[in-house]
Amino acid sequence: MSRTLDQITEEALQLPASSRASLADKLMESFASETPDEIRRLWSAGAIRRRAEIRSGKVQPVSGEEVMDEARRLVGR
Repeated sequence: MSRTLDQITEEALQLPASSRASLADKLMESFASETPDEIRRLWSAGAIRRRAEIRSGKVQPVSGEEVMDEARRLVGR
């Protein structure tokens, strides 16, 4: 049985921070072989998907200020 993206994401978020960082690096490296047009297409598809999630109410947007406040709280600043 194949796992869904949500399942893989949930598992990845349970990893220690150093492992998540390593995974993020590997995922970013996987884009190195993509052409600029393919990267633009992927970013556009992601933006369209996120917009649909927000419009449908599936997710609630968070302001940049809230994100930075939470990040500072997490790193103890």
